Amino acid sequence: MDLRDLKLFLHLAESQHFGKTAKATHVSPSTLSRQIQRIEEELGQMLFLRDNRTVQLTDAGQQLKVFAQQTLLYYQQLRNSLTQEGESLSGELRIFCSVTAAYSHLPRILDQFRALHPNVEIKLTTGDAADAVDKTQSNDADLAIAGRPENLPSAIDFRKIGEIPLLMITPALPCPVHTQMSEAKPDWANIPFILPEHGPTRRRIDQWFRRHHISNPQIYATVAGHEAIVPMVAVGCGIALIPSVVLENSPDTMRSRIHVADNIALTSSFDLGVCVQKKRQSEPLIHAFWQLI
Repeated sequence: MDLRDLKLFLHLAESQHFGKTAKATHVSPSTLSRQIQRIEEELGQMLFLRDNRTVQLTDAGQQLKVFAQQTLLYYQQLRNSLTQEGESLSGELRIFCSVTAAYSHLPRILDQFRALHPNVEIKLTTGDAADAVDKTQSNDADLAIAGRPENLPSAIDFRKIGEIPLLMITPALPCPVHTQMSEAKPDWANIPFILPEHGPTRRRIDQWFRRHHISNPQIYATVAGHEAIVPMVAVGCGIALIPSVVLENSPDTMRSRIHVADNIALTSSFDLGVCVQKKRQSEPLIHAFWQLI
């Protein structure tokens, strides 16, 4: 195995799809399949359970994933240390954040960083913001933008870049949910809610339920991430509590179909920031980014 083999394996372990990995890594699906088979023959273990188009890691595959992540991380650290003495930094910096944060907070930081370090390649991955701390801990990302969890892991450092209030959004167009929310005292127990699956926002929503003595809320759906919640509210599926920045960065066509219930007392705002493993803060690329925040 070489570094390219490990990169191909890791991409397939994340995508769980031969076609997607083949396209992203610029190899044919047959070539990718042969390379994975060669690794499996070399190790004498099956790494994936194959089911037509999709794949799933075996126990041996999980072990190799950890090894590959650590090996590629050590290689990147070596490259960084070798270039530290040069005139400029170079290498790859992996950042994870939500789609909203990629629009709202990341650009101004990246503008400064790229102006100072134009030779650094930024690899940006977007997903559910609630997964950001986990992505950092598992070395799937070097840095991540996240809402500060109530219990921040001791191995993670967090630096605040913003304070995000919550909004209650309801459908603006006529529909049963709009009618329910138009009442002087809404019957919260019978109004459908659309909730994020987990994360800082979900915890604050649960606190809001308790404060209003809603022991059995009517949940229309739980959604990974916040961006998909806005269109669901817009078409009248329910109401939601979301970070204000999500609505601010939603398309105009969505915002025009949304009403913000500004007469509803909500929970406190939460801190948005960048998180990193403490033990990795001295790495040149991470240190340079951290200094800009």
